Formats: sequence, structure tokens, C-alpha cells
Amino acid sequence: MKRHIPLVVHLIYRLDFGGLETLLVDCINRMPAQRYRHAIICLTDYTDFARKIDKADVAIHALHKPPGLAPQTHLQLWRLLRRLRPDVLHTYNLPTIEYAPAAWLAGVPVRVHGEHGRDARDPHGRNARHNLLRRLVLPFYDCYYAVSADLRDWLRDTIKVPADKNLLLANGVDTARFHPPADGQREATPELPAGCMVFGAVGRVQDVKDHATLVNAFIALLAMRPQQRARLRLAIVGEGPLLPALRAQVQAAGIADLVWLPGARMDVEVMMRRFSVFMLSSIAEGVPVTILEAMATGLPVISTAVGGVPEVVTEGATGQLTPAGDAAALARAMAAYVDDPALAARHGAAGLERCRRQHSMAAMLQAYAGMYDRMLAGKRGQSTVQGH
Repeated sequence: MKRHIPLVVHLIYRLDFGGLETLLVDCINRMPAQRYRHAIICLTDYTDFARKIDKADVAIHALHKPPGLAPQTHLQLWRLLRRLRPDVLHTYNLPTIEYAPAAWLAGVPVRVHGEHGRDARDPHGRNARHNLLRRLVLPFYDCYYAVSADLRDWLRDTIKVPADKNLLLANGVDTARFHPPADGQREATPELPAGCMVFGAVGRVQDVKDHATLVNAFIALLAMRPQQRARLRLAIVGEGPLLPALRAQVQAAGIADLVWLPGARMDVEVMMRRFSVFMLSSIAEGVPVTILEAMATGLPVISTAVGGVPEVVTEGATGQLTPAGDAAALARAMAAYVDDPALAARHGAAGLERCRRQHSMAAMLQAYAGMYDRMLAGKRGQSTVQGH
């Protein structure tokens, strides 16, 4: 008899360029095929980012959910799950959490939910209505997990997730794909020429990433170090709803010759090797995958001290941390590396060592597969929901 390979259905709001989406695709591509099969359901839709999935048997479904409550989407999902008959439903972040009851009604044995970070509307997780929803659907899940200790503690203290259902699963990075340049020198391009110091960011251009403050910080840096203007560059890689406004901000400041906004790129690992320093200006985060990718590339990190970032970026050792929304503080941190490139090199080397030691892709894959294993083994025909 052919051995049954369990199917995991990943429910995500939209499959597009982003850190969470990168992590999801890495897990699907690299988890052994004989251990778990995978499918993706997008509440709304998916983009060309889906081409990063290199397993031919991964089906992607789009429910095209309209804005608002859309109760018909619950019915659509129930029907689809009845057809797919997955062993595990894996939901991600707030937009998908409400669909666990539909999965329970569809007979999905295991339901797990991941908290990978918050959005700009509720950066500290204090929205009472959202937190009530998280508590109400908790009985329909076998576990909640968080990617940072900060998020795990919030699940415990605010959402009241019991210890036996509250897991910490650390993000990992592919250190074979993300690595320093072979000769140790930043890879130059016409947009980012040799001899320049490039402050680079990668991420969807949306409100939670606060790229406007990053641009203001770069403007402040140019004012602080006018003699260095010709060799300073800012690169922000990513698409998103605020990209037109960001382009307008750059044009209005008269720095279009120093700021590169290429939009989304499929070769993030190449882009990282063209940076000198990695920048993150978010107002809320879990543990950003892009920071781990930057550390694996040997880059020092300047980031806002939000969410789980201080758990991976050590102030004064692998990078610098600043308050969210503080352009002046970001500019001072950037100036420190402009004035002392050797400091940037030391921080980058320390971050590379830490990433290789603590955030391997193999450890992350084992953690996810181990979670599925334990949840499935623990069922034995029972459920976390009484009467099912």
C-alpha cells in the first residue's frame, strides 16, 4: 500500500513579495517531499512571486475575497478544504485567523496559526476587537506559534494562550543562497557604482515599513555629511501601494540621483550583495526574514527597535537600533558607519557568525515539520474542540 504523505494547506492573505511569503516558499521548497505535501490558498490572489515555488505539485488557489467581512469566503474555503482533504491547515497572521472554524467543520484534523508580525494599524497588538477574535477562535486551533519571544509573550499575556498551545519557532535563512560577495567587496552596478556606501532596504512599500522616515533619514544624513554626498546612496527594493508617494518624496527632495527605487526584484540575494549597510525602518515586526538575509550576507544592520528585532540585532555588536519613527536617530546611526567603515565591517562579520550559528534553514524546517508531526501524532482521533 502506498504510504500516505500528509498534506499541509497554507492559508495566506495574498502571495506576494514579502518576508512572510519568502519564509513560506522556502519551507515548501526545502521540506523533504516524502515528509509533507503542500498547497496554498490565498484569500485574495497571488502574483508572479508564486514562480519562486519550485515544486511542481504545489497547487495554488485564490478565493478573491472582497473587502469587508465576506461571509461567502468562509463557505468557499469550507468547500475547497472538503475537496482537498488536508491533514493540516496552517494560517498566518490576523487576516486568516478567523477561518479555523470553517476548517474544523470541513474535518481538517490539525489547525495551527502563526503570528509573524503586526501591521501599522495595531503595531503593539492592543486592538481590543482583534484580540477578542484571537481569543474566540483559540479553541479551534491546536496551537499558536510566534517567531519571536516578544510575540510569544504577547500571546501568553494578552491573548491568554496557554503554555501547551504557545510555541516559539525561530525564523531561519538559506545561508547557501545568502552569503557575502566572493571577494569581500560590494558588487557595484551603474545605479550603485563602485566607491559608494549603499544603505539598502528590502520590503514591501507599505505603511508598516515606514520608508518615508528612512528617506527623511537619508536626507538628514546628506545634510550632516555634505562632503560625502557624492558617494552616498539609498536603495529601497520592493513594490507596494506607497511606492508612488515614495518616488514623489525623493523627487521633491532633489535626491533622485542618489536614491534607487527599482521596485520588486526576484534576485534579493544579489541585491543584498550590492549593499553596504542594511536598513529597516518598520514600526512593527516579528523577526524580519530580510534582517536574517542581510546578516547572512555579512551586512551590518541599522533597524528600529521593534518587535523581535532586538532578539537578533545586538546593539553595538551586529548593528544599531533606533526608536521607530525617529529619522534623526536613523541618520546618526548611518553617519557612524560613514565615519567608520571598519566599524561597519566588524558589525557585519559578527552578524554573519551569529546568523550561521543560530538561524539555519535546517533548524527552521525541522521546527515546522516537528510541529506538524506532534500535532498529528497527538490527535489519535481526538480534537482540541469538544464534541468533534
